[in-house]
Amino acid sequence: MQCHCRLPSRHSLHGQRVFQPVSQRPRRLKAARPQAVAVSQVPTSLSTSRVWEAAYEQLQMEKGVCNLIQKYTPEAVRERALSSPDSTFQILSRAGTMTTVMGRFFLGLVWDRVTGQADTPGRVQYRAAQLREALTWLGPSFVKAGQVLASRPDIVREDYMNELCTLQDDVPSFPDDQAFGILQEELGRPIAEVFSSISERPIAAASLGQVYKAVLRETGQEVAVKVQRPGVEPIIFRDLFIFRALARLVNSTSKKKLGCNAQLIVDEFGEKLLEELDYLQEARNIQDFYRNFSNDPKVKIPWVRRDLSGPRVLTMEWIDGIRCTDPAAIRASGMDVAEFIRCGVVTGLRQLLEFGLFHGDPHPGNIFAMPDGRIAYVDFGNVAELSQTNKQTLIDAIVHAVNEDYEGMAEDFIKLGFLAPGTDVTPIAPALQEIWQDSMGRSLADFNFRTVTSKFNDLVYQYPIRIPERYSLVIRALLTQEGICLTLSPEFHFLEVAYPYVARRLLTAEDPILRERLFQVLFQNGKFQWKRAEKLLGLAKEGSGGLDITSTVRDAVKVVLLDDKLRMQLVNAFTEDNKLHVAEVRSILNEVQGEINTQQLVRQTLGDLPALSRQFMLSWSDKILSS
Repeated sequence: MQCHCRLPSRHSLHGQRVFQPVSQRPRRLKAARPQAVAVSQVPTSLSTSRVWEAAYEQLQMEKGVCNLIQKYTPEAVRERALSSPDSTFQILSRAGTMTTVMGRFFLGLVWDRVTGQADTPGRVQYRAAQLREALTWLGPSFVKAGQVLASRPDIVREDYMNELCTLQDDVPSFPDDQAFGILQEELGRPIAEVFSSISERPIAAASLGQVYKAVLRETGQEVAVKVQRPGVEPIIFRDLFIFRALARLVNSTSKKKLGCNAQLIVDEFGEKLLEELDYLQEARNIQDFYRNFSNDPKVKIPWVRRDLSGPRVLTMEWIDGIRCTDPAAIRASGMDVAEFIRCGVVTGLRQLLEFGLFHGDPHPGNIFAMPDGRIAYVDFGNVAELSQTNKQTLIDAIVHAVNEDYEGMAEDFIKLGFLAPGTDVTPIAPALQEIWQDSMGRSLADFNFRTVTSKFNDLVYQYPIRIPERYSLVIRALLTQEGICLTLSPEFHFLEVAYPYVARRLLTAEDPILRERLFQVLFQNGKFQWKRAEKLLGLAKEGSGGLDITSTVRDAVKVVLLDDKLRMQLVNAFTEDNKLHVAEVRSILNEVQGEINTQQLVRQTLGDLPALSRQFMLSWSDKILSS
């Protein structure tokens, strides 16, 4: 496995069908099973600890990223859950509560089945709402689990997913004296020494903590102070221990009926939940985002005070702006809404494709429109990371979509972890082609992510597809972002903003890997795609800012001089079908007119001549010797 290390500075059930049963999956392809060890296959000599660790090891392999700061491991969860003398009693008591609450729900499903109401729309909606209320009552772990299930079509049927999307993290606040006690303990000194004022009541309360507004005594700056809910950590460790024990019991069944490893799903969930619980980790996330967007004048990331933060307290800049929960106020503010939307989409794509570090929960309450038109983000507890390899594979998938190479797209699914290694992708490629072509329609304006996601959900139930947690966050983030944009502007079309960004990135980035992807787009079956090149340039010029492709042309000149095959392909493209493609060349030149700094290009090319000459002579001598 290629490992990209992060340094410490960053670090089917009976009754009504909530989960999609195997009978609704018309055909499933035979695939190589993941390497995680199923409980039924474990040799008797293998220790219980080894069984617990097997699925977790698979998770780490799939991520392609190794974190040196690792709070979650199955062993750590077990140790924390069993750390107190009365832990066995607490676990049994908690398991009893879970069984009682969820048992009522599942008995209701059985009753609906017996009475023939299981699939009636009104009853389905009632049971979905009942599930949401049960999860809310059971507390933080279940609230977070419900939010995860809301973006997991490989586990939950669509009508339940829609209800879980409304699952709110809002809960009654805990007593302020407890909050101030935790705050003072984490600061290590009286609150009045640090803050000249602090709100008497929390501004917002959630399942994991609540937020106060304060003013720093030393600087007079307004800050948001987040304090963790007392006693929440032991409950979460206890719940994760129970979840994983249950997953171990149902693992073989979940593989057969849902096509997924239950322990792996719990590990993915537990890892993200414990990261969100660690406010020092959130502080590191904020610093990383701040660094990534430090040179972007259109994005506001709050600063964080690490010296005034701890595992249970986070002190960060207070953001004054209009939340995206109030689209009418944003439109009435007089800001350029279209530019704000474009900025939001591009910012999201940069997080995903450029930095590989993206906000996992960009719901309207976490995004602000600043008075000066900038977009601001808050709440960085739920942040996901993509390895360099995963970013490259996502770009490959985009290239394959542009080239309509659906077999290539299906192979990308294997690389991304959606399909197990060895899966026969032959029947999947036509299904991807149908989804993509139906979603694209006749123009970019016909495309929307919700339609694609809905059709992809159907695909999940036909083939052995598992959606890794990090990509379920990607899907949720894109859907949420599209929803925000549509509330601000009903005429918004995602691809009309996204395609120009991707085109600009392919044309202007100096990454050699992206240069290779650019050539893959421009050449198909050995032929140069004139119309595609012209369209790519046209898309890249859309939006604000100029398009400087000087470095791209410079790199192209170097590649053409050194690559005989590419040079011959360009000659063939110019003379294809026994005619000179003068009109096509003129059209391309018209597109790039004014987008190339000629003086800079000549100066850089002349500077490259000695090295180019040396490489050319070495290449020429190698050919002479090999012949």
